[in-house]
Amino acid sequence: MSHFDNPREPSRTLTEADAAIIISRLKAGEFQNRIAKDYDVNPARVSDVKFGRMFPKLPRPTQWPKHRK
Repeated sequence: MSHFDNPREPSRTLTEADAAIIISRLKAGEFQNRIAKDYDVNPARVSDVKFGRMFPKLPRPTQWPKHRK
């Protein structure tokens, strides 16, 4: 049963492997909220990965892609 089947179920816990993929997706310019939905986590968790608050030893770019309006 996933979070979508039972909304009272807590979000998933991200692994280091998840975080590495999330960093790659962010580098490719994907939006945080769309990545968060794929992992069933709050967008703040994706932000924590992006800025090194989670899994700080993983390499990150010094500059992230800019999104156009």
